[in-house]
Amino acid sequence: MLGEKLKQVVYGHQFMNLASDNLTNISLFEEHCETLLCDLISLSLNRYDKVRSSESLMSDQCPCLCIKELWVLLIHLLDHRSKWFVSESFWNWLNKLLKTLLEKSSDRRRSSMPVIQSRDPLGFSWWIITHVASFYKFDRHGVPDEMRKVESNWNFVEELLKKSISVQGVILEEQLRMYLHCCLTLCDFWEPNIAIVTILWEYYSKNLNSSFSISWLPFKGLANTMKSPLSMLEMVKTCCCDKQDQELYKSSSSYTIFLCILAKVVKKAMKSNGPHPWKQVKGRIYSKFHQKRMEELTEVGLQNFFSLFLLLAAVAEVEDVASHVLDLLNFLKPAFVTSQRALIWKGHMAFLLMYAQKNLDIGVLAEKFSCAFREKAKEFLVSKNEEMVQRQTIWTLLSIYIDGVQEVFETSYCLYPSHEKLLNDGFSMLLRACRESELRTVLSFLQAVLARIRSMHQQLCQELQRDNVDLFVQSSLSAKERHLAAVASALWRHFFSFLKSQRMSQVVPFSQLADAAADFTLLAMDMPSTAPSDFQPQPVISIIQLFGWDDIICPQVVARYLSHVLQNSTLCEALSHSGYVSFQALTVRSWIRCVLQMYIKNLSGPDDLLIDKNLEEAVEKEYMKQLVKLTRLLFNLSEVKSIFSKAQVEYLSISEDPKKALVRFFEAVGVTYGNVQTLSDKSAMVTKSLEYLGEVLKYIKPYLGKKVFSAGLQLTYGMMGILVKSWAQIFATSKAQKLLFRIIDCLLLPHAVLQQEKELPAPMLSAIQKSLPLYLQGMCIVCCQSQNPNAYLNQLLGNVIEQYIGRFLPASPYVSDLGQHPVLLALRNTATIPPISSLKKCIVQVIRKSYLEYKGSSPPPRLASILAFILQLFKETNTDIYEVELLLPGILKCLVLVSEPQVKRLATENLQYMVKACQVGSEEEPSSQLTSVFRQFIQDYGMRYYYQVYSILETVATLDQQVVIHLISTLTQSLKDSEQKWGLGRNIAQSDRFRKLYISAVLLLLKTHFSVPHWEVDFIALDVLFFNKIYGGKS
Repeated sequence: MLGEKLKQVVYGHQFMNLASDNLTNISLFEEHCETLLCDLISLSLNRYDKVRSSESLMSDQCPCLCIKELWVLLIHLLDHRSKWFVSESFWNWLNKLLKTLLEKSSDRRRSSMPVIQSRDPLGFSWWIITHVASFYKFDRHGVPDEMRKVESNWNFVEELLKKSISVQGVILEEQLRMYLHCCLTLCDFWEPNIAIVTILWEYYSKNLNSSFSISWLPFKGLANTMKSPLSMLEMVKTCCCDKQDQELYKSSSSYTIFLCILAKVVKKAMKSNGPHPWKQVKGRIYSKFHQKRMEELTEVGLQNFFSLFLLLAAVAEVEDVASHVLDLLNFLKPAFVTSQRALIWKGHMAFLLMYAQKNLDIGVLAEKFSCAFREKAKEFLVSKNEEMVQRQTIWTLLSIYIDGVQEVFETSYCLYPSHEKLLNDGFSMLLRACRESELRTVLSFLQAVLARIRSMHQQLCQELQRDNVDLFVQSSLSAKERHLAAVASALWRHFFSFLKSQRMSQVVPFSQLADAAADFTLLAMDMPSTAPSDFQPQPVISIIQLFGWDDIICPQVVARYLSHVLQNSTLCEALSHSGYVSFQALTVRSWIRCVLQMYIKNLSGPDDLLIDKNLEEAVEKEYMKQLVKLTRLLFNLSEVKSIFSKAQVEYLSISEDPKKALVRFFEAVGVTYGNVQTLSDKSAMVTKSLEYLGEVLKYIKPYLGKKVFSAGLQLTYGMMGILVKSWAQIFATSKAQKLLFRIIDCLLLPHAVLQQEKELPAPMLSAIQKSLPLYLQGMCIVCCQSQNPNAYLNQLLGNVIEQYIGRFLPASPYVSDLGQHPVLLALRNTATIPPISSLKKCIVQVIRKSYLEYKGSSPPPRLASILAFILQLFKETNTDIYEVELLLPGILKCLVLVSEPQVKRLATENLQYMVKACQVGSEEEPSSQLTSVFRQFIQDYGMRYYYQVYSILETVATLDQQVVIHLISTLTQSLKDSEQKWGLGRNIAQSDRFRKLYISAVLLLLKTHFSVPHWEVDFIALDVLFFNKIYGGKS
């Protein structure tokens, strides 16, 4: 400060050179500055020797804060003196000392100056200059000052850079990365310097084929950034960032750091000086590429070539750069082009993406590229599946194009007519040649493009609906809409026809087929005019008919497709109010089919494609998720809500279980129909109900094939049984009875069931056994409530009962669970009285006709089991006299003709139940029908089987003496007829049995009905016996 104020005063230090006696005046200030700088450099050198190259810029140069403050104060002091005095600036002082270090000179200006040596003088020079340059942002109080003018040191750095890349021998990549990282940091601090770029380009233009990798560092080089066009652009974007990663040394090669320097310098120079710096750089770079240089490029060189020109396009004139690149690529050798076509396509697509990102017309690039794609798609189509290597090579190219075009559409702010060129007939050929994995890629691309088009269309519609849109803007928006329509038409033309043809095939994955079809449906809703002419005038309905309501489409596709459709509230509302009244009904029909076919994997395939696992695992998880989702969405339809509301049935809790939901829906429809009052409403409800079902028997047909499938049969028979019972009143109408007949014939009376000698598969029998009560109850209700008495329906009911009484009879009558026979369960579970009596009447008729009929003298088969069944029937239900009238003759016949003890015991028990049942309500007089049965029995068997007949009547007498008393005349006549027929005069044995029966009946009658004391009855009995003894049995 004294030196500044006393401007003419010079403090000097005189010293005697010991070698000579010359006197030299050297500024004391300069001596101390030099010494201080040398000390600071020495301290920094000690720090540098402990720092790795990869961490050089992340480590602090100063060991403590006071050293940093010294650097800052020294910078301010020396630059201040340089400004006001004719003295050297800070950078000159530092450069002078670093040059000495670099030259490794032992010549010293002063004997007192310390000797500074370094193991890496170049690296140290880069390191200390970069760190010291950062101190310029601090003012003299140590406070950061962004407005402070920073003095650069480019002259020395240029010399340093030349030394760094012109070292004799091999330049180590790890050192070069560190040098360039420092240079890049200096570009941030200082003004742009084109010379730096020129120096570096001279080096890299000669080494373009180098990979610039470090063997010990796990870095994959440019191959990592060249995986896709998007990754190439991401690399360029990273190079153009203002803030660079501190890990740049490890993550990027020196060539990539050079590109970062190039981008930063060109951007800063153009910002301050206009296009002139770009023209300088362009001239330097373009001049290095000519035919010979292009022919010398290797794969790595081509990667570096694309990285360079993509960066130039990003920071300057993209159209000029892209055009030049296309011209340069024509210089490549054909053989090299063939081997590196994938890389060339990636580079080409990267430029196309850059055009889209900058909202430029891609027409020039798209024309050439799409033609190349068409040719490769054609090659892929004609290639044979055996030529795996060739197919894989072509597919690599095609996937580059597909992924790139998807990025173009997703990146583009608006679409031009040139976008349509990217969607040519190459896709039509490609789709026909793809296998499943390849189709997934193409269809994912399709879905992405469809979503982008719909999104852009919605934005355009919103802009057109704004108020005060001037004519120019409106015209522009209309033009954009036309461009969108052209692209949408291309998608319909090249993609939808393929999807339509693959509805029933297994080539296209179900999920993607459904998703793509749903996307086209939504596109048809947004832009109906773009759909093909054969879908007009209602393209949405036409597509839903193809993929949602067609019964030949796989249920996995239908469930997923309809979930997408129902999820779009706008679409559902439009369809509900479009006048197409069956939209909801047909959707319900498809849902029913999806639930019924949940165990069917493939409708058009062989039977072994039925899923054969346990019930929990039988349905694929993904399909079950779709069914649950579809069920939840379907229950939000107004028509379905109305049905549940009218039936007062809760449904929200069961929407997560499709099978329970379907059961509840069937029940709700039945209840709703029962509540309808007017005939017209009932008729409309029947029509709607049948529309819900559709061809329901076709849905379940796959389960009834040769391949026996337990889970499918259980589902089919269970659901159809619930349908028959819940919709019994609907099936009672003439419109619906035909369907009921078909259901019964198909499920309960198929040809295999009618073959009595043939055993049914166990899974089928099990399914029928569980659901048969539902069918019987439903059919019985139909018979009772049928609008027109139908003999055929009664015959069907009888046939079903006849078939399954016998099929489910146990082999032994002693089986304890005879009460679980499905026919008996049908009677037990019926809630209403009329169906019980009607069903029981039919059961009794079938038993008499089919199970108690004798063939000659041979008893019916399994007679003991059928008697046990009848006995169980009487135990569980109230016995009617009509039933006794039908069954008692057969029971009595068993007692007469069959001697098997088991049969006799069961027949006797049945007889007792019947007689007791007839006593109920008969008061004193026996039932006339019961008496009539016994009278006929005596007439039929009294002469020939008198012994058995009297034994039976003795048993009856113990239960109801009045019956026997009323039969005395008939017995007497039978005895007379017997004596007359045999001509034996007097049949002593039969007469004795007659007298004993009569006497016992009379005695029992006295005891029970006339209140005669027991001792008097005993005396009467003794008198009768004495009378019989004296007169020898004479009447």
